[in-house]
Amino acid sequence: MSKHEEIAAGLIQDILTGRYRVGERLPSERDLAGRFDANRGSVREAMKKLEQIGLADVQPGGARVRDTEEASLDVIGHLLAKDNLPDEGLVDQILLVMTGLVAIAALQVTSQGSEETINKLRSLVRPLKNKKLNKEAHTIARLELINHFVQSSDNLPLQLIGRALFQQLAPNLTSVLPYAAPNPSSFAPIADQLDAGLESRDPDAVTSAFKALYDLNKDGMVKAFTEARKQLAQNNDKANTQ
Repeated sequence: MSKHEEIAAGLIQDILTGRYRVGERLPSERDLAGRFDANRGSVREAMKKLEQIGLADVQPGGARVRDTEEASLDVIGHLLAKDNLPDEGLVDQILLVMTGLVAIAALQVTSQGSEETINKLRSLVRPLKNKKLNKEAHTIARLELINHFVQSSDNLPLQLIGRALFQQLAPNLTSVLPYAAPNPSSFAPIADQLDAGLESRDPDAVTSAFKALYDLNKDGMVKAFTEARKQLAQNNDKANTQ
């Protein structure tokens, strides 16, 4: 990590954890250079990063913190990574948005998608029919299906939004995925419906299947987060007694 990336990461963490509040002025270049043992050039590069993400309004007289609601999509990854476990509510919101993107994509893929595209999507559905697939592989297969479906649409804004969300979500789920315990038998009927909907190019069947998939994903994530929090608490207790 370069010095300006280190400074940016530190300030982003400070802002997202509430050390600096919305509208508050960030420390001066001189103070930040001293804190991070860096030159002012590195501090200015870090400030550009914060401005690009949308977390700071940088002016000649200094920089002030902006509301995360005014930030760019790039802030999602930082929000997910600020604690030991990603924010459960934010993960659910992302999955809900991705499901909405899929509903839009379904119209385009089923009406305009090539046979090659349809066949590729059907191949990604097949693992969900495998009742012996291990839990992590099953979870990853579902996420990859959702992402690839959105990317298969001939809709650039949809593709860009979906890719930005997926690329920030996926690496931040590594601390939770080991605790996911999906029941493959529950997903098999949905996979069959989705496969049939793709084969017949029925957007309503595809959208309905993805809605059912979201409901199961949400239930599974709730359980995974519960187990992950228990394990984290146990690890903290063990560390405190040593």
